Amino acid sequence: MAYRSMLRKRIDSNHTPIVAALRATGALVQSLATIGGGCADLLVLHRGKLSLLEIKTLKGKVRADQAKRMAEGWPVQVVRSVDEAIAAVS
Repeated sequence: MAYRSMLRKRIDSNHTPIVAALRATGALVQSLATIGGGCADLLVLHRGKLSLLEIKTLKGKVRADQAKRMAEGWPVQVVRSVDEAIAAVS
């Protein structure tokens, strides 16, 4: 895999509002979006539970490297909205 393909050039348009909403619920949120290589976008700690979230827009699709990580057993949840993100970590 080329180094360039491992770098994520942008975040999804709903990334920032989702992070803000999760933090407003008291969750600790670490963005992993710049790691690339199929890594989930967010690591979230909410009420003692760790969650990995992959943020997609309404029409966004899971890339092959992301699907591979999920198939390997990484417990990544795909979320497309603030409500889905809050539900995923609750």
